[in-house]
Amino acid sequence: MPQEDEYPAGSGLRFFDGMLTEILVLVLPAMKKNTLSFGTVCIHNKQQSSFGHSHMEAIFPTSTFSYDNPEQLMNLFQGTEPGYIYSRWDNPTFHYAADKISLLEAFELNNEHGNQLKLKTMLFSSGMGAISTLLMSCLKPGEKLITQGNLYGGTDEFIHKILKPLQIDCVMVDLNDTEKLSAILDTSTDIRMMYIETPANPTLSCYDLNTLAAIAKKYNLITAADNTFATPYLQQPFRYGVDYVVHSTTKFLNGHGNAIGGALVFHEDDDKQTRFHEVMKLLGNNANPFDSWLLSNGLKTLELRMQKHCENAMQLAQFFSTHPAINKVNYPGLQSHPDHAICNKQMRHAGAMMSIELFGGLDASKEFIASLKLATLAVSLGTVDTIVQHPASMSHVKMSKAQREQYGILDGLIRISVGIEHIDDLIYDFSYALDKTRA
Repeated sequence: MPQEDEYPAGSGLRFFDGMLTEILVLVLPAMKKNTLSFGTVCIHNKQQSSFGHSHMEAIFPTSTFSYDNPEQLMNLFQGTEPGYIYSRWDNPTFHYAADKISLLEAFELNNEHGNQLKLKTMLFSSGMGAISTLLMSCLKPGEKLITQGNLYGGTDEFIHKILKPLQIDCVMVDLNDTEKLSAILDTSTDIRMMYIETPANPTLSCYDLNTLAAIAKKYNLITAADNTFATPYLQQPFRYGVDYVVHSTTKFLNGHGNAIGGALVFHEDDDKQTRFHEVMKLLGNNANPFDSWLLSNGLKTLELRMQKHCENAMQLAQFFSTHPAINKVNYPGLQSHPDHAICNKQMRHAGAMMSIELFGGLDASKEFIASLKLATLAVSLGTVDTIVQHPASMSHVKMSKAQREQYGILDGLIRISVGIEHIDDLIYDFSYALDKTRA
């Protein structure tokens, strides 16, 4: 077996338990190509050993790891020897998906020295596990978080119900109002972190990552971005100087609705990674082998799925924009969206998420959802089938009505995660349901 130092820096090679895992290295002499395409990185993840290798990634469905030599296990606990102890702490299965996410978020990006950007990813039991670990690791009592008001409902609840009692307060502001944002930061010395969700859930507001990262750097703030809606295929926050990225891997990264998970991505040399691991381990936010294995398999088709998701979403948004039953379409791919220019600047495509506001409020929303035959009523997103839900009474019901209405989460709003079905079938289904609301 080759030794680790035989491979060039940035080759993507990693060793686990004497097993060499190839993430990015392929022999392509005929192509004379130094780098692989995004979709190829999504697919390839090979393991090698002296007895051959499985075509698909292995899964280690074990709660603990046993050793014959007591000194070896003692060394593992002391941290003087690498290895695995207990799956709440780490498991080899986690790294197949985690390392792939790192490569995708850093795809074709360089650091300030012109070298390939190196990132590290930790997997969690859910997106909220990743978010809670990040926030609790970076913020202390007496410090504040500044963020937008139109957040995912779970993130909003965590900030107000968990952080606030711990004396970690939150300031909410329109992050696109940079004058107001700067004025707040000029007078608040206790704000430690800026947290950005773009596109936002469920109004699809987009925030300028480059501008916000520059403002945060000026005021010495940590920056974090929720990249769940976009995925690294559509948007790479590290390109703009963001410090941390979180994902609900349950959504588009997995893509099949069969596993729950979360990811926290950070620079390989980040000095907080030990703290992240401590918080994850002690809160019990760890991933599990089976869901991590499913995530690794789902990632293989990320590029293909996102291309079809986005194609369908644009056509569906254009259909909605001319329908008389709809008051408003929130989709940043449309020129009518107020953040269309921001979307074009930092995203490959506007994505697969949208929301529509029906005339008729709550009654119209219930009639519309009940009339759908193809789309699925559920509160998740990012799966191959199209999913709809009613944010005001479902995902964002714990937010105050005043806050919901301030940020456009009205009773007539329907959030749609556009799947990869044939577009004609989707348009027919939505057209039928919209016509029923007008009958």
